[in-house]
Amino acid sequence: MRIGDAAAAAGLTPRALRYYEEEGLLRARRMASGHREYGPEDVHRLRAVRRLLEAGLTIGDLLSFIDVLDMVYPMDGEEAGPGPYDQLNHCPVAEVTARRLAALDERIARLVEARNRLAAGLADRFRNVFPEQAARQNADQGADQGPNQGARRAA
Repeated sequence: MRIGDAAAAAGLTPRALRYYEEEGLLRARRMASGHREYGPEDVHRLRAVRRLLEAGLTIGDLLSFIDVLDMVYPMDGEEAGPGPYDQLNHCPVAEVTARRLAALDERIARLVEARNRLAAGLADRFRNVFPEQAARQNADQGADQGPNQGARRAA
């Protein structure tokens, strides 16, 4: 099938297919006319690439386990057999995703800290404008101090 048909079947654009080929995620066959030609296995790989990118992996992540990508995501209707990593002491897919999850956890923690600093600043500076934030900050401070310390402060 030609590039437009393959792109539509994979839920992508022809431009995305060209880009993935340029990055090394796919190798299209060329017809005598020079046009790219794709088969069902290419569409299958493109769907897997799309799902993994949507899940938060990067093209660099995918390239690090491109040799097992087709085995990790079997073709539609096929059952997953043992992957090539079954003979190894590690699974490159698991290693890459574990690193990506750890990076996301760190990013989430930084965002939560930034959100809390902003909320605290709003509550301190603009109590009348943002009463919910002030109430939440007071509740959070009471929880941080424990029930006995909050009672002593109120007394």
